[in-house]
Amino acid sequence: MELTDRNILRRAIPERPDDANKGTMGTLLSICGCYGMAGAAMLETKAALRMGIGLNKCALPKSIYPIVAQRIPESVYLPLAETSDGKISSDNIGYLLSEANRCNAVVIGCGLSVCEDTKRLVNSFIENYDKYLLLDADALNCIADNPGILKKSKSKIVITPHPGEFARLIGSSPYDVNADREKLSARFAKEYGVITVLKGAGTVIASPEGRVLVNHTGNSGMATGGSGDVLAGMAGALLAEGAEPFDAAAAAVYLHGLSGDIAAEKLGKISMLPSDLIECIPGALRKCGVS
Repeated sequence: MELTDRNILRRAIPERPDDANKGTMGTLLSICGCYGMAGAAMLETKAALRMGIGLNKCALPKSIYPIVAQRIPESVYLPLAETSDGKISSDNIGYLLSEANRCNAVVIGCGLSVCEDTKRLVNSFIENYDKYLLLDADALNCIADNPGILKKSKSKIVITPHPGEFARLIGSSPYDVNADREKLSARFAKEYGVITVLKGAGTVIASPEGRVLVNHTGNSGMATGGSGDVLAGMAGALLAEGAEPFDAAAAAVYLHGLSGDIAAEKLGKISMLPSDLIECIPGALRKCGVS
């Protein structure tokens, strides 16, 4: 089934009440970044803000906090203790879980890196957090050797792997993943009980109940590092704003691709950047009549 149902967009992004305030429009905790990967934190955070989140809390290593905060003043920041090489220390787990309990959803993984500390962090959130949880990028690489931990989760989980990350989760190759995208996504979603968003040309969104959608917005200009961070922020914002996980994932994928199409029209596929996608989110929302 193709992702063409505008009702999904309307459910995921209802009309904003006139008396809305930041407390009623959702709070998202973004746990992202490491030394050398400040850009991932910036892209995810700014994308979430462009999707209308009431409050975004960005938790990141203290060494990159000044870089990100200088560029994005609209977020609240949680500078964290880090390892000697600039990764989020597992000493922060208790503090972050406490903060997460005051939020509506959590995105974890963008630019996170893979080490023993981040593995403990990701595993702790999967096992102990009980709201909406989106796992992207290195959060998925952190559990690649033990995807069964997803079955222990108390959360409603959305995963957003590209073919390489998905291949590591299922012990396959990117080539084999792309040869049977819908079937493999649907199988994984059912087996592990998670909304599975397999990114790429014709992104697949699969639910544990067997629903499968294929998206056809987007273009090859989006094939550059950082585009996935933008999608994670967009989907995370919709989750925190109250959308059901499947609707949040599907709407974010559609709007992400549409933003890419608008950017390509303005700039061309070769020159467009992931940050351009973020700037085109308002146009995508207006085009869909949900702004």
